Amino acid sequence: MNLLMKAIVIGAGIGGLSAAIALRKIGVEVNVFESKHEVRFAGAGLVIGANAIRALQQLDVGDQVLQEGRVLDEVRIVTPSGKILQRMETAAISHKYGPDNVTVERGKLLEIFMNALGPEPMVYTGKTFIRFEQDHSGVKVWFEDGSTEEGDLLLGADGIHSSIREALLPHAKPRYAGYTCWRGIVHSEQNKLYHDPNVSIETWGRRGRFGLVPLPNNRIYWYACVNGKERDPQLRTYTTRSLMKRFKDYHEPISQILAQTADDQLLHHDIYYLPQIRRMAFGRVVLLGDAAHAMTPNLGQGAGQAIEDAVILANLLKHHSLVDALERYEKERIVRTRQIARISNRIGRVAQMQGSISVAFRDSLFPLIPAKVFRKQLQFLYKVKLEGLL
Repeated sequence: MNLLMKAIVIGAGIGGLSAAIALRKIGVEVNVFESKHEVRFAGAGLVIGANAIRALQQLDVGDQVLQEGRVLDEVRIVTPSGKILQRMETAAISHKYGPDNVTVERGKLLEIFMNALGPEPMVYTGKTFIRFEQDHSGVKVWFEDGSTEEGDLLLGADGIHSSIREALLPHAKPRYAGYTCWRGIVHSEQNKLYHDPNVSIETWGRRGRFGLVPLPNNRIYWYACVNGKERDPQLRTYTTRSLMKRFKDYHEPISQILAQTADDQLLHHDIYYLPQIRRMAFGRVVLLGDAAHAMTPNLGQGAGQAIEDAVILANLLKHHSLVDALERYEKERIVRTRQIARISNRIGRVAQMQGSISVAFRDSLFPLIPAKVFRKQLQFLYKVKLEGLL
C-alpha cells in the first residue's frame, strides 16, 4: 500500500469517523465531509456488542468506551404483565471472545471519536456531496458550495439514504420494515425506576414492543415500536401521552418512564432497512456502514458492523494494493453483514406480531426454545477475527 494515499470520507457518523481513525492509524491522509453544519453529539442509546468493542480496541478507544458505558450482562424478553418469555445471558458468551457488551449514548461515542482524531482540522461540516468522478489516477468529489476535493479513495459513509450509493446503485432503495419507533432517555434517581442496572428488558405485546436499556449515570434509554403504515400521519402526531395511553396495560416502570419524557425529547423514526446489495466496492469508491448494509435495530448491530467495516477495510489496505484490498473487503463484509441483517429482520417480524392467535402461539413457544439456540446466534455475532489487525 502507498502510505501517501489520501482518502475522502463522506459522512461524519459512526462509520465515517471510525474509518477516519482506522485509516489515520495506517498512515493514510483523511478528510471527512459532513452535510450537517456540525457533528451533533446527540441521539439516543446504543448497544455496543463485544465484537464492536474489540474493533474499537483496534482504534485505541475501546477502553474509553467501556469506561463511559454500562456493562450489559443479560437481555430479557417479557410479556406485558412482566412474565419472562426468554432470558439470554450475553455476558457468558461475550466473555469467551474478550470484553463485555456495553450500552452508551450515541453522542458520547461520537465525542470519543472526535477526540481521538485530535485538534487538527480534518472534519469539514456544511459540505453536501453532489457527485464524483474517478479514473485510473484518482477520484474527484464536488460539493454543493462549489468546492472540490481530490484523493485516491472515496468512502461512502453517508447513511441509509446515501447519495454515493444512489449514484452507484440507483435501484438499491431503503425499504420500510412495517413499524415505527419512538425513543428517549430519562434519568432514574438511584435506579428507583429500574432495578436491573445491567439487564436490558424488551416487552412484546399486541399493542407494540417496548424496550428498556440501562445507561451510565442512572439513565435509561427506552424505545417503543408500533406496527403502522409508512409515514402514517396519525402516528407522526404521537406524544408521550399518546404512548402512555397505548402502553397503559404494560408492566411498570414503562408508564413512569414515559411520564418523565417531555414531548420535545421524543425521537421518532419509521424503521427502514437496505435490501441486500451485491457490491460494496466500485473502482476507487467503497461503501461502508448503513450506506452498504443498513439493518433493522433488533440485534443492536448496526453501529457495530459499521465499526467492523472500518477496521477490516483499513487492515486490508495496510497489507494489499488498493484494488485487491477493496475486492477482499467486499467479499468478506457482504457475507457477514447479509447474515446479520437477515437475523435482525427475522427477530423484528416475531417481536412485532400483533394478532391474538400469532401472539399466543409465539408466547407459548418462545420459552421452549433451548438456550443453546440463542448462544449459537451470539457466538456468530461475537466470533470474528479483529485482534492485531491495526
